[in-house]
Amino acid sequence: MPQDPNIGRLLRNRYQLVEMVGKGAMGRVYKAKDMLLGGVIVAVKFLSHALLNEKMRDRFAREATICALLGAKSNHIVDVKDYGVDEEEISYYVMEYLEGDSLSEVIRSQPLPLPRFLNISRQICLGLQCAHKGIVYESQLTQIIHRDIKPSNILVVQDSSFGELVKILDFGIAKLIQPDGAQTQSFMGTLAYCSPEQMEGKELDPRSDIYSLGVMMFEMLTGEMPIIGENRSFGGWYKAHHEIPPRSFEIVSPHLKLPKALENLVMRCLAKDRSDRPQSVEELLKGLDPIEQRFGQGWQLGQRIGAALSKLPVVDDQKTGRVRSAEEICQQASWPEHRPQDQRIVFPHIIRTAQERLATLWVMLSREDIQNHQVSRHYNQFLFLSAPHHPMVLWITALHNRSYGTRWLTCYLDLKTDSGQKILRLLGESGCYRILFFALSEPERCVNVTTSTINPAQRRLLMEWANSSQTVPMAQPQLSKRLLKQELERLKPNILRRLEAIDSNYPSNISG
Repeated sequence: MPQDPNIGRLLRNRYQLVEMVGKGAMGRVYKAKDMLLGGVIVAVKFLSHALLNEKMRDRFAREATICALLGAKSNHIVDVKDYGVDEEEISYYVMEYLEGDSLSEVIRSQPLPLPRFLNISRQICLGLQCAHKGIVYESQLTQIIHRDIKPSNILVVQDSSFGELVKILDFGIAKLIQPDGAQTQSFMGTLAYCSPEQMEGKELDPRSDIYSLGVMMFEMLTGEMPIIGENRSFGGWYKAHHEIPPRSFEIVSPHLKLPKALENLVMRCLAKDRSDRPQSVEELLKGLDPIEQRFGQGWQLGQRIGAALSKLPVVDDQKTGRVRSAEEICQQASWPEHRPQDQRIVFPHIIRTAQERLATLWVMLSREDIQNHQVSRHYNQFLFLSAPHHPMVLWITALHNRSYGTRWLTCYLDLKTDSGQKILRLLGESGCYRILFFALSEPERCVNVTTSTINPAQRRLLMEWANSSQTVPMAQPQLSKRLLKQELERLKPNILRRLEAIDSNYPSNISG
């Protein structure tokens, strides 16, 4: 077999092609090293020689643009980093390199257990939700309809930070729904997963992707297709999607025990008439929520761990001799009189008990805000600025609730002060902190207490920063604060993407 001439090639004096890892109708995909970034592994997709015409080049460029814009917004869509044309006028784009299995490979051996199904389905929904909300394309907000949702276009990656991470691939035939533009009426897609309206070449909306997702969800749970054509021709599948009712879970897998609510939700996605389906991915996610809370593998575990941590005994009550928990001590706290009671503020404080010291973050918010974020994912990260600047740490806590958004809690620790040094060292030593919530103008008692843990690598850094800052001279603390705030604003989009990705795995808290 002749050697592939692309192997070893240095594309645009930057990307060294290592091996071909995929081949499809649109072209070939190579694993490559980004030599400009020290050999970081990327994937390079080339447009096929057989498709070298202006129409296909435009479509290829559009795919790259769509993936770049969507990948920047969602961690569940493959991220495109670069686009260009080589010396032979062949278009290519560079994307993140992902090692994993396609969903078709995952379910080939056996159907998915319910908790894993819920985790993967949620992540697919989050990616589709991002596409359906749209991107600004050619100065216009444009919805993206994927049009080819199927197991082979879903990649399941084992990620050290996220656990099982799902990516939607191949926006090559995605449809841009522009509000004032004429849409091309044509059929493109994979017959077994196409909606009835897609096969007719009708105008499409998000409900078409929801139908395809319904077919795939049925297959994920049973290993079988809900609809089978009389033959594999276009006509056979056209009749199946338009006239043949989907098979029931009971008929296909009589021994499979599923929540009735889930069966009904999947069958609604498979409705022939799109008005009978969930009208948006948001509606589908709302339908999955109560099922996940009852049967998802991570949510309940996270809640139990958080509850156990908060109830560890830490101090004796001198009057009764009863051991009080850290949560009880925090809940009995009152807002300091010298702090404003009518402003949304955040500040750190050390609570001293008979047996230990507790690192705490005190937060004043509206009662509605507190209620909305009582069940939230916690993300924490610490940013450090040292010489030649004033040594300063920005302590970041993000409370993420998919229904109410993200609430950012931030405060500064001046490492040239005794209080800043003490709380930073305590955070590094203990590896966790309590967040005490107080309602605006109701300072008498803490409304809610939650615990956030800090990962070991970050804890080591906190101790290193505390030590190194002792030899750094004082400078301009306000300048350090401004620079740290600017860095946080730069990081926020990445943090939000990470929260969206991890949200589907239901951890109790996340530390950066």
